[in-house]
Amino acid sequence: MAMLRALTALTGMLAAPAQAHPHLFVDAEVELVFQGDRLSEVRLVWTYDEFFSLLLTEDLGIDDDLDGVLSRGEMRTLGNAVLDWPEGFAGDLYVTQAGQQVPLGARRDASVAFEDGQVIERHTRPVEAAPGDVTVEVYDPGYYTAYTVVTPVTVSGSDACAARVSRADLIAATERVDELLYAMPQDQAEMFFPEVGEDFADTITVTCGG
Repeated sequence: MAMLRALTALTGMLAAPAQAHPHLFVDAEVELVFQGDRLSEVRLVWTYDEFFSLLLTEDLGIDDDLDGVLSRGEMRTLGNAVLDWPEGFAGDLYVTQAGQQVPLGARRDASVAFEDGQVIERHTRPVEAAPGDVTVEVYDPGYYTAYTVVTPVTVSGSDACAARVSRADLIAATERVDELLYAMPQDQAEMFFPEVGEDFADTITVTCGG
């Protein structure tokens, strides 16, 4: 992830005005794995948009013939770029329970694919949740990346738990961005984008036992 963002900076995207956010659009497939009535892990599939995927492969110097087929070496290059998460990166996944943030374990089973001209990242995050209902969100606080949760969300390991997706109120979120930018000095507003990713996040609400 660190290498990925450094590479995309070469395209000049990060130097664009604040109003140009987000730069990357991701369809997020979410599988919630339960052990009994306790959420134990979240499996994620992130599909990057076609334009960003094209810019990324250009920056990396892979798929020069644009045939959508990468060699083994090119796949290693892509994997090194996409899967290089910096220490402390939260992984854009947030699980809450009774209003409190639930600890997440380190990413595992991470892999990358390149299909139909799009980069696809897969990984799993262990969850240290207590039994009961949970709320799950996938978002980038800085809104560099815009995630859309793909429906339906899969629930595995429990017949008593069900997931419902509430879409973000994009109008209200955009109005909040405008308010925050308006409150900033003009030179600051042109350079820095407020951390509003949560306002643009879809919300997965999981209820168990009815």
